Amino acid sequence: MARQSGSSVQERKTAVTAEENLLSREQLVEFYRLMYLSRRTDDREIVLKRQQKIFFQVSCAGHEALLVAAGMAMKPGYDWFFPYYRDRAICLALGNTVEEQLLQAVGAADDIASGGRQMPSHWSSKKLNIVTPSSSTATQCLQAVGCAEAGRYFFRHPAAAKKHEGDYREFKDVTFHGDEVVYVSIGEGSTSQGEFWESLNSASNGKLPVVFVVEDNGYAISTPVEVNTPGGNISKLVANFPNFHFAEVDGTDPVASYKAMVEAVAYCRAGNGPALVHGHVIRPYSHSLSDDERLYRSAEELEADAAKDPISRMQMWLLREGILDADGINRLEKQVDEEVQKASDRAVMATLPSVSSITKFVYSEDLTPMDVRFDTQPATTADPTERTMADLINCCLKDEMRRDERIVVFGEDVADASRDAALRAGKVKGKGGVFKLTSGLQAEFGNERCFNSPLAEANIVGRAIGMAVRGMKPVVEIQFFDYIWPAMHQLRNELPLVRWRSNGEFSCPLVVRVPIGGYLTGGSIYHSQSGESIFTHTPGVRIVMPSNALDAMGLLRTAIRCDDPVMFLEHKRLYRETFGRAPYPGLEYCIPFGKAKIVRPGKDLTVVTYGAVVPRALQAAQKLHRETGIDVELIDLRSLTPYDWEAIAESVKKTNRVIVAHEDMLSWGYGAELAARIGDELFHDLDAPVRRVAAMDTFVAYQPVLEDAILPQPEDLYRAMQELAAF
Repeated sequence: MARQSGSSVQERKTAVTAEENLLSREQLVEFYRLMYLSRRTDDREIVLKRQQKIFFQVSCAGHEALLVAAGMAMKPGYDWFFPYYRDRAICLALGNTVEEQLLQAVGAADDIASGGRQMPSHWSSKKLNIVTPSSSTATQCLQAVGCAEAGRYFFRHPAAAKKHEGDYREFKDVTFHGDEVVYVSIGEGSTSQGEFWESLNSASNGKLPVVFVVEDNGYAISTPVEVNTPGGNISKLVANFPNFHFAEVDGTDPVASYKAMVEAVAYCRAGNGPALVHGHVIRPYSHSLSDDERLYRSAEELEADAAKDPISRMQMWLLREGILDADGINRLEKQVDEEVQKASDRAVMATLPSVSSITKFVYSEDLTPMDVRFDTQPATTADPTERTMADLINCCLKDEMRRDERIVVFGEDVADASRDAALRAGKVKGKGGVFKLTSGLQAEFGNERCFNSPLAEANIVGRAIGMAVRGMKPVVEIQFFDYIWPAMHQLRNELPLVRWRSNGEFSCPLVVRVPIGGYLTGGSIYHSQSGESIFTHTPGVRIVMPSNALDAMGLLRTAIRCDDPVMFLEHKRLYRETFGRAPYPGLEYCIPFGKAKIVRPGKDLTVVTYGAVVPRALQAAQKLHRETGIDVELIDLRSLTPYDWEAIAESVKKTNRVIVAHEDMLSWGYGAELAARIGDELFHDLDAPVRRVAAMDTFVAYQPVLEDAILPQPEDLYRAMQELAAF
């Protein structure tokens, strides 16, 4: 606290420079109060951690000036915010309270950010438009870009924001402003992540109103900036991105930081494009209380940082400029200390979340894809023409885009032609996806509703999450399942968790369409992969995999209309197969998730499968019945998460024998879980061991002779059925 005395500031007139005059005397005092409030909240958390009353602590110390500047330059509840874990000070400046922040540290039931589900410093507030973050570094950058795209989209298509009963729109309020700005921040170390660079690409190309703030304290945990960043300065690396406003600033200087942030926000708010503010800050405390920076930072280096502490720096500036005297500073700091102490006392006494709350908000509490409204029958149509799975998926996308203006479709090569002058002039037919499933969407709905993304899978899913948080319904495509892996952070740590980790405050119901599987003759390693069990192992996302045209249309319509994120797996081999073709079933045809289909009734043996194994198992079952009289009941799950346990159990109790078959590798596959549950819950109904049929534990080879041996064929299924029936 300040030790000097001085005259009262109430009557004092302060001479300030033109730069300083951006803030009134009252605002400057509030600026310091917020900085000090942030620091003292950090300090209180450290005490609570050492008292074992909280369980983790990571501080904002040294970043306060830059972050309060950002908060005071923007509009809470109007602009949108994607902060990272050092952003305590901006959240306080936006209107977060100390008690709200300490309730998260305690893990209290009343923690507005997550209800005790996330670590401290994972800021979230629906009323302030602070969007729930994860611990994954830089993933929020792409979501911020998608959020900005959504704001722009709703401004241009305001009718799309209207509520609509009967689907996800009933539960998604949309607010938007034509000049809103999106804030996203990361530490300098996170600029090494590819998703940071992908977000710069898309923000630059789209001239989107995103303010990127790089908080450069010189370290990524123990890795110094010169090791992390070529040349040791991220500003020099990003300087040639077009449409950007760039600023590099001493982030420990409150006035310089505020000037830089005001200019950056104004540039974005005017629609000129994105901005990047690179603030040089310090880290006076270790990375977190789990880290000891003395192991890798010298005493001299720490002393040099301490000399630039923004708290001391602003305190001295206020005294020097006569804005506050020592008594005024002491009073302010005492008030803050009392505020933090009272908030801490209340937080440590707060009620903890109940165990019964754990499963709440894993999925939508409002409209699940199992809802009875999605259980409809095909309409009688005048056109009995049987169509392929590819045809009906394309029809469904067009139907739903006509019905719902919030739907946008994007991915690699999904547009008819990004350079569309020739398309509009009728000089080119247009592409519409490598499998032609999005053909004609751009031509009918325009470039804003069907467009190509960069060749970057994380970019596709991350932007879609940001859009869906705002109330849009992105239906995005990953071109091949084999290339889905760059998007794993978004698909595993973000998409399924937004609703649960925010305790239901935010959600992102969207659809990720993914061509999957082999049986292609020449597909080889990187065009034949399965791997659905990796995603069925992820709570919070629904997984479906149709085996025929009618199911594909019904399940896709449910996926689009429901309030959960859905991964829609489309088997490439089935797109244009003769098997499973069907007439167009009408505009309202839906199939609820978790409801299996009995493809072939039988009494001697049950086969449970899905995807491209369905027609192969049917072929084997028909042959077995012709040749031996053995009667196989074939169940097509259609939906993998959730799956229809009741249908499986009923069938096994009838036949007393079961095979679980799938295209993916045998070991650790989807069938292992079904087999384990059948053995556990239906043991007394079994007359034989549970049998699995699946691919070899290897990848799919290019040579068809090898591919046929690797993947389960009808003869493999026939043999397994015959052997199990004879057991």
